[in-house]
Amino acid sequence: MEQTLLIYNTLTRQKERFQPLQAPNVGMYVCGPTVYGDPHLGHARPAITFDILFRYLKHLGYKVRYVRNITDVGHLEHDADEGEDKVSKKARLEQLEPMEVAQFYTNRYHKAMEALNVLPPSIEPHATGHIIEQQQLVRQILDNGFAYESNGSIYFDIEAYNRKHHYGILSGRSIENTKDASRELAGVGEKHNQADFALWKKAEPEHIMRWPSPWSEGFPGWHCECTAMGRKYLGAHFDIHGGGMDLIFPHHECEIAQAVASQGEPMVKYWMHNNMITINGQKMGKSLNNFITLEQFFKGEHESLTQAFSPMTIRFFILMAHYRSTVDFSNDALIASQKGLEKLMNGIACLDRIQTSNECDAETKQLVESLRQRCYDAMNDDLATQLVISYLFEACSQVNKIVDGKATICAGCLKELTEVMHLFAFDILGLRDDHAANNDAREEAYGKVVDMVLDLRSKAKAAKDWTTSDKIRDELAALGFEVKDTKDGATWKLNK
Repeated sequence: MEQTLLIYNTLTRQKERFQPLQAPNVGMYVCGPTVYGDPHLGHARPAITFDILFRYLKHLGYKVRYVRNITDVGHLEHDADEGEDKVSKKARLEQLEPMEVAQFYTNRYHKAMEALNVLPPSIEPHATGHIIEQQQLVRQILDNGFAYESNGSIYFDIEAYNRKHHYGILSGRSIENTKDASRELAGVGEKHNQADFALWKKAEPEHIMRWPSPWSEGFPGWHCECTAMGRKYLGAHFDIHGGGMDLIFPHHECEIAQAVASQGEPMVKYWMHNNMITINGQKMGKSLNNFITLEQFFKGEHESLTQAFSPMTIRFFILMAHYRSTVDFSNDALIASQKGLEKLMNGIACLDRIQTSNECDAETKQLVESLRQRCYDAMNDDLATQLVISYLFEACSQVNKIVDGKATICAGCLKELTEVMHLFAFDILGLRDDHAANNDAREEAYGKVVDMVLDLRSKAKAAKDWTTSDKIRDELAALGFEVKDTKDGATWKLNK
């Protein structure tokens, strides 16, 4: 069944049919975390959003190279040339090596992503591992006349670029708007214009992380890393670049300018951005100090939370809204998501208890015959996960009717319904039934205990201690375990 996927391209501000540059191969680059603190809910949304896209593209048969970077240096405030590198600052305050800080929080991020069932990317490059590529990018921009050196630092010349190209094509800002907004920062200093952004910064004596370059000992500007690493792993032209909406300006705008200035034409065909998670109407993030870490959600250790919430509840909460819509956090919203997830998982679990009939009633037949394509239609319409969930809820309601004897389903339709619900809930939406997993773990543990007890019984029998042997068998039977002696030992099963 061939599907036509529409995705919203931030660059053109409209939904477009997804047509890879070199089908079936797809190149996708997503801006990953800056690793100087624990991952929070704001980190979870882009990770889950592009995990859904990754899963769905692979389901449609594409071969996806998914690159998600780790920013472990150069992520500075404002234009990436004011303030102190956050990783270095953390290292200085805690008297650690910067790479200790970066590795510690990278591990924390990976652990949180695994808990959220976010698939790992194909490649996860680190900014510090690609300083040479970033310097090469800076050299190309300089050679093409779109940058200048000032006191050992290299700045992108926005006015020179804008004379030949269009700075502001992604965000919709004009160069005048950019200059006006930039004047809020104090002093032009080394730059021709305050709106010019750093490609390479000469390190001050106290700056810990620094590398040699033709211009100075220093470090790359924040915007360079994604352009350089995207081109290294995906080529001069690739399909999708994604990230949070807060990255549209200046980060992604600057990336477009860098790509065009260095190679004469854009690198990216589709720009995709998820919207923000807010709390009391404000963006949730470290800069506003209003964030809740994922670990605090998982443990319920925050004043805004009345309980702990599982990783799957967090994932479900995010998927209940379209990725381009704002999601406002509240404890009540999470409780509602928890109940919704339980409803969905219970409905899927009930599929195993359904007794089939010779034929379906009309309502069941209509739902089953339409469910698969309705879910595909929702996913194909710019990843409308909230609609997929609503259709799965409809299916759960019908499943409950069948279980209660108020509707009937034939074996063929039950097979189709089970396949569709598992496909979209587990494979595409990436949800997990944690209760079922816990039950499986408990049953495995029970099995190991029973095996140990039967081993004790076997030793008692070998010692002709029939009293102990019979007692073990009888007490296991009282607990529901049926034990049978064979010539090779003993077998058991749990009578439920």
